[in-house]
Amino acid sequence: KASSAASVVYKCQMFGRNIRRALVLLKITLEQDSESTKEMLKTYYSYSQGNVKKEDLDKANKQLNVLSKELGFGFLTFMPFAPITIPLLVKLAKKYEIDIVPEWFKDSLNK
Repeated sequence: KASSAASVVYKCQMFGRNIRRALVLLKITLEQDSESTKEMLKTYYSYSQGNVKKEDLDKANKQLNVLSKELGFGFLTFMPFAPITIPLLVKLAKKYEIDIVPEWFKDSLNK
């Protein structure tokens, strides 16, 4: 039984490390100040404020799917509720003390 408990602990630690790596990779990707990333983040922010057009949201969801596939986050591409996914990822990142929201985006909100 002791080895079984140690195995579970080890698997949990590995899972945590994999999540941390994935979040850091996402942070690096979002920090790239590309036009498509800017638009996607602005759209999700507008969505969180209750002010977004359906076609803009569809475009942002497609961009998130592209990023997800590029980063190997295939599981995100199956989630039809991407506007919910971003806030969940932000919360998860905070749990691991990783700020995935780019500074350039935060600065643009203060203007």
